Amino acid sequence: MFVKIFSSTFTNLERGINYSNVKQKTIAQNIANVDTPNYKAKDVQFIPFSDHMNNSLQSKKTDPRHFDFKYNSGSGFKLSERTNTTYNNNGNNVDIDMEMSELAQNQIYYNALTERMGSKFSSLKNIIRGGK
Repeated sequence: MFVKIFSSTFTNLERGINYSNVKQKTIAQNIANVDTPNYKAKDVQFIPFSDHMNNSLQSKKTDPRHFDFKYNSGSGFKLSERTNTTYNNNGNNVDIDMEMSELAQNQIYYNALTERMGSKFSSLKNIIRGGK
């Protein structure tokens, strides 16, 4: 029986954990600047790197006879500012209730990913031991 040890699952879990890490830092920065005048809250969006890379490569295609390039691994994050709202008189737009809610959501997401990663490693450990 052949077992695919390094499946894309590990890569996808790693990307998710990296995204959660960036999201955590962004939320913490927003919370820390809740009273900073004119501070604009930031958001993180998960952008599959393959989409970004494929679009970028297609825009560089100078002749329709050229091969289409596909890049199917990697991931990226887009950091953006929320500029369309102002919650405080000082120009700050951090909504502390929303940030705390996103913080809790992100923690649940992170815990689920790390639990799944641990489960995958336990399975590998069991395979290495010969199922014992």
